[in-house]
Amino acid sequence: MVFTNKAIQIRDPFVYVDQSQGKYYLYGSTDANIWGPGTGFDVYVGDDLEHWEGPFPVFRPDADFYAEENFWAPEVHAYRGQYYMFATFLRKDNGKRGTAILKSDSLHGPFLPHSDGPVTPKEWFSLDGTLHVDEAGKPWMVFCREWVQVADGQICAIRLKEDLSTADGEPIVLFSASDAPWPTPLRHPRFPDRNNYVTDGPYVYKTSNGEWLMLWASFVDHIYAQGISRSVSGSIRGPWIHEPTPVFRNDGGHGMLFRSLENRLYLTLHTPNKTPSERPLFIEMDEREGRIVVKK
Repeated sequence: MVFTNKAIQIRDPFVYVDQSQGKYYLYGSTDANIWGPGTGFDVYVGDDLEHWEGPFPVFRPDADFYAEENFWAPEVHAYRGQYYMFATFLRKDNGKRGTAILKSDSLHGPFLPHSDGPVTPKEWFSLDGTLHVDEAGKPWMVFCREWVQVADGQICAIRLKEDLSTADGEPIVLFSASDAPWPTPLRHPRFPDRNNYVTDGPYVYKTSNGEWLMLWASFVDHIYAQGISRSVSGSIRGPWIHEPTPVFRNDGGHGMLFRSLENRLYLTLHTPNKTPSERPLFIEMDEREGRIVVKK
């Protein structure tokens, strides 16, 4: 089954499934111009994946907020009885992007700053942080170091303090985009003389047989695509092996996996990858011995 909603412009869709209420909460990048001034973040609420109410505001910056542009990729995770939003912002003080953490006691917000600015390294261009809790119960942020800074974009991870307020150590590089066989170089007028490989939108998913998968997006012949990688060790540290081909390559990506209220597995991503035409797409998937494939 495939669902979409042509009325909702959204990038980087993230679904939180509230089993207790029988509700879906859809978060994402919703500014009409995602490259410009940031309004904040909203949520849509639905009883199914086709019909949504909203948008309802869940975050609006105050006058002293450290960012004014590029409000991107909000994800909401339950952790120790409260809700934490991981979201990317462009810092005013140095012009670099990074992922910060906000906090609320409700899925409806309001979400308020929890970390003191972005948790990712201050001098890095970073984005799309997501929460991962490892086999020992320790929290991590998995994120991208941007191709604009390193050319060959990276997927990185950094340990977090137990209260998710700040980093607890130095970041490690899990893999680079060109390590996978399917991405191709992105030619860009800002960097005409180099091969650029994009990493975008990491999301960590545990299969029913206990393996860790990494969803992430890149480009194939300048077309946005969604790939999957797998940890050989069963740890976030990897090493990671990569599926030979994308799971979705029709101009869509920045996806995540979730189980529906009926326990069906869905991939959601945005398509097409062009503002303001982005819409959320929900694709039913199958899990077969740890592999994720589109349901026939």
